[in-house]
Amino acid sequence: MTILLPTPDGGVRAYEPRTDPLVFAPAGPPASRTVFSAAHVVADPYADTTPDGPAAVDWDATLAFRRHLWAHGLGVAEAMDTAQRGMGLDWAGAAELIRRSAAEARAVGGRIACGAGTDQLAHGTLAEVRAAYEEQLAVVEESGARAILMASRALAATATGPEDYLDVYGHLLRQAGEPVILHWLGPMFDPALDGYWGSADLDAATETFLDVVAAHPDKVDGVKVSLLDARREVELRRRLPDGVRCYTGDDFHYPELIEGDERGFSHALLGVFDPLGPLAARAVRTLDTGDAKGFRELLDPTVELSRHLFRPPTRYYKTGVVLLAWLAGHQDHFTMVGGLQSARSLPHLARAYELADGLGLFPDPALAESRMTSLLTVHGVPR
Repeated sequence: MTILLPTPDGGVRAYEPRTDPLVFAPAGPPASRTVFSAAHVVADPYADTTPDGPAAVDWDATLAFRRHLWAHGLGVAEAMDTAQRGMGLDWAGAAELIRRSAAEARAVGGRIACGAGTDQLAHGTLAEVRAAYEEQLAVVEESGARAILMASRALAATATGPEDYLDVYGHLLRQAGEPVILHWLGPMFDPALDGYWGSADLDAATETFLDVVAAHPDKVDGVKVSLLDARREVELRRRLPDGVRCYTGDDFHYPELIEGDERGFSHALLGVFDPLGPLAARAVRTLDTGDAKGFRELLDPTVELSRHLFRPPTRYYKTGVVLLAWLAGHQDHFTMVGGLQSARSLPHLARAYELADGLGLFPDPALAESRMTSLLTVHGVPR
C-alpha cells in the first residue's frame, strides 16, 4: 500500500511504508555512558485555552512517556527546551512537571535531572536574576532531582560582560546542595541567548564558561553543550577538570561525539533521543561491549532524521518530536501546548514521518500510516 506525501515544491509523491518495525526490549541503563533524553510534554487536547495562555498538560500521558524512556534504560532530562520551556510551558507548569516527574522517577527507580532557569522573570537586575534562579533551583533540589542550570534569557539581556556571568553562576554553584549540570544553549535553539557568557565570540565565551567550571569543579557534575559544532565540543571537553562530564547536546554529530576518541568521549543529553530513545539505548549498550562499529551502524542512520527535525529555525524541532510520538502511539493526538503543532510545514512533517518509518521507529507501522494519512487528509492531500 502506498500513501501520497506532499513535497516542498507543491507536488505529491508516492511512498510505500515499511511493515516490519524494529523491536526493542526494555533493558537497564547503559554502563559506559550516561544518557539522558530531553522529553516532550503531552498537551491536553480538550483544554479550552489559547496559544499565549497557561499550558494545559495531559499529566497521565506525559508521565507514561517518561516511564517508556526509563524502561529502556535512559535518564530523563526534565523541563528542558524539548518540554517547550519558554515556548508554551511557563514556570508554573514547569514546576508542576518537575515535581510530578521526580516523584514518578522515585517510584520506578528512574534517573532524572531537571532544568532550573529564570523563566518566571521577563527581565530584571542581576540580583533579581539570581533570585529567580534560586527559586527554581530550590524546587528541583526539593524534588530530589539533579539540577541542570539552564541558560537564562533574563541574564543574557541584563549582563554587561563576562564578569556578570561569573558572579551569578559562582553564587549559584556555591549554594547548590549537589553538583549540577551547566547548560550552554546556542542561539540557534533560542535567539535570545545570543552572546551568552558575555560575548558573541564563541572562543571568548568558551573561556568564560570554562572559568566558571574551573572555579567550582566540585559543584559541576557536567556541562551540556548545544552549539551544533562538534569540533568546539571536542576541544572544550578536553579542557574540563577531571571528574566533570561533557554531555553532548549536538543533535547533528552525536554518534561521533558519544563514541569519542583516544582522548575521551561525550555522554549525552539530547532532544532527539526522545523519538530515538529505544534505538539509542540499544546502540549505547552495544558500545558498552566495545563494539564501536555496531554502535555506529545503529546510530549513524538516524542522523538524517535528526538533522531534518532540527533544521532552521531549529527551535521548532519540538513539533517534529511530538508528531513522531503521536505516530508511534505514545499519545492519542497531535496537539501541543502553545499551539506549536503549526510551527512546521506539512512537507516537513511528511518527510519526518518517512525518515522515521524508514528507520523502523514505529512499533505499529500500520497505526503510524493511518495517523499520517488522517493528518494529510485534513490538509487536503488526496488519498
